[in-house]
Amino acid sequence: MNVALGFKAHSGWAAVVTIAKASVGVEVIDRRRIELIDEGELWAKQPYHAAEELEPGEARLVVKKGIASAQRVAVLRIKEIVRRSADSGYQISACGILAPEPMPDWGTNEILSVHIRMHKAEGVLFPDALYRAAEKNGIQVVSVPEKRLDELAQKALRKSGDDISKMLVAIGRSIGPPWTRDQKTATLAAMVAMKTLEKA
Repeated sequence: MNVALGFKAHSGWAAVVTIAKASVGVEVIDRRRIELIDEGELWAKQPYHAAEELEPGEARLVVKKGIASAQRVAVLRIKEIVRRSADSGYQISACGILAPEPMPDWGTNEILSVHIRMHKAEGVLFPDALYRAAEKNGIQVVSVPEKRLDELAQKALRKSGDDISKMLVAIGRSIGPPWTRDQKTATLAAMVAMKTLEKA
């Protein structure tokens, strides 16, 4: 059975939902939290903040190391998801990753010079790591702008906002708690990716 993944990333971790087509709509067949940093590397959750007080050369190295860590761990986590899905008889055909607004082409020094830029850079880091990791694992991936999620979901699913809300409530009832906002938005991202790639 073909399934789709949806991700909502945070600093150092992500909510991931796996969906499959059902007779009516979709079915959530898995939902979990995955860690995107290695144990003992708490600083890597916010590598720009970890580099904030360092000399420029050392700061760039810390940021580079943090980005590399996120990308390495994301590849391993998605590889685990692919293996677990295959063991359960599922093939991942699509992946939707909720993405923040793109960041200007700032260098590390420019980011570290303005605190709000550091938060923005870290907000982009983990969705980007997941996107690259999905590609490296051979999964077709769609970046889903988070601010346009409702609009894109309505268009892809051909449903009104109210109908989508009712659908999410019904899914939550069928699978039971917890049914968090992250899981709901990740589910919609997976649906958008599935529909987008069906049309491609």
